[in-house]
This record gives sequence, C-alpha cells and structure tokens, in this order.
Amino acid sequence: MFTPENTVVGFIGAGVMGKSMAGHLLAAGYPLLVYSRTQEKANDLLEKGASWVESPKEMAEKANVIFTMVGYPSDVEEIYLGEMGLIKSAKAGSLLIDMTTSAPSLAMRIFERAKERGIHTLDAPVSGGDVGAKEAKLSIMVGGEERDFDSIKPLLTLLGTNIVYQGKAGAGQHTKMCNQIAIASNMIGVCEAVIYAQKSGLNPESVLKSITNGAAGSWSLSNLAPRMLNGNFEPGFYIKHFIKDMKIALDEAEHMEMEVPGLTLAKTLYEKLVEMGEENSGTQALYKYWQS
Repeated sequence: MFTPENTVVGFIGAGVMGKSMAGHLLAAGYPLLVYSRTQEKANDLLEKGASWVESPKEMAEKANVIFTMVGYPSDVEEIYLGEMGLIKSAKAGSLLIDMTTSAPSLAMRIFERAKERGIHTLDAPVSGGDVGAKEAKLSIMVGGEERDFDSIKPLLTLLGTNIVYQGKAGAGQHTKMCNQIAIASNMIGVCEAVIYAQKSGLNPESVLKSITNGAAGSWSLSNLAPRMLNGNFEPGFYIKHFIKDMKIALDEAEHMEMEVPGLTLAKTLYEKLVEMGEENSGTQALYKYWQS
C-alpha cells in the first residue's frame, strides 16, 4: 500500500487540471516532485512544498509513483517511451498512472513495454473538467492490472469520487472515448437549447431552472450553459484538446467499423471554431458558432 511514509509521488503536467490534482496529493502529505514544460505553471505547487525536477528521467529516478496529465498522445509517447522517458528510467516496481486522455492503443503499448522492465502502469483518464479537478470530484476510468488499481486507489480517492476499474490496459481510454462521444453530441444540444430560448424571447436562466433537473439534465447543461450566458469562455477543457479526443474516438470507431454521425458533426463544428481563433477557449465556446 502506498502511504506518505513509503511513497514519493511525481506529477508531470501542471495545466488547468493537473495543478489542482497534484495539489490534492501534496495536501494529503505525500512528498511531491513536479515537472512541466513551463516551470511557472508549477509555482503554486512549489510554494506549497513540492520539489521541482528537470526532466521525466530525473523524476523516474526519484519517485516510485508517477502521475501524468499532459496534452496529446504524442506528449504521452515521448514522456513514457522516449529515450529520456519514464519506462527507461523508472525503478522496477514503480507504478505509472497516465491520466491524459490518449489513444487506447498507446496505453496498451506502454503497458507491454513497462511490463518487460518490471514496471506497473495504469491508464486512468478523467472527466469533470476544471471544477471536478479543483473539488477532487473527478470521474476516473482505469485500465490495467486490477491489483495495481487496488494498490493505488487510496491516492485516486484524493482526486475523484467516481473511480471505476474498467478492465485490461487500454480499457480506461476506451471508456473515456465513450464519455467524449456522449459529451460531443450533448454539447450541440445544450447550445441549441440556449440559443432557442433566447430567440424565442424566453429568459434563458429561467429555462435552465426548468430543464436542468428534468430528463434533459446533464453535466454540461448544469455547468457550462451558465458560463455561456455569462460570456465566460475560459477553458475548463480546451477546444483544441477536445478535438484531439474526438479524432481518437473517430479513429477507434473506424477500426470497429462503426458509424458515429453525432461525433462527426461535433468535430466539424468545433473545427470551425478553431478557424475563428477559439482553439484555446473552453468547450462551451461552441455557443459562438451560432453567433458567427
């Protein structure tokens, strides 16, 4: 069992969500090493007692549990499988948990490479956005060996409230694709409902009071629709990262010979927002498509 007495935790990635997640581990008393491409993003953690390392290699040499929360599958591949990456540098018996939304096939490849060196890995992507990360109420979807999941679950409970073991390596990422597919079409419906309310002369805030707790209710409707109405398009989750996720899901669906028309439409609409310069806005900025 991993306790603050026998564990040195490493965390790679100090972005919108990663910084909050790492902060919960630090607050629980775990010695924390931090690395990100931009050290300034980790300043809050360093001021609270975390220690900075200069590379994933250095982290792997010092920590026995390492979480990663980065941007793209290419980042994950470099951090784990690169010449100076975690797999080549980590001590046997270490546990590496990737919480990035990434490709299931990459998660399986990392698992196999790690296993050859006596290193344990889990793919554990999350859902809940910046609010879920700040409040430690994330949903965490985990793939890998069940005994590794059991050993790290006490730390995962510091980050989320809905933590489910989904199966073998890659299963966490496949589950996250299900999550993103559901969100993609739902976001279109949320935006259309808000725009419809406005154009029909209704008070959108009053409309939300009626529909968020009924059959139409969803996390996006409750949390992101109010941001749309307040003109708040700051990222809880970046559009550019959502498009990345949708591309992964579309590739996986194609391999399974599955049609996903809702996902395809959502990706098209979000790509139009990128053309409008909104790639660094939150996903709720889809609302702006109807205002362009």
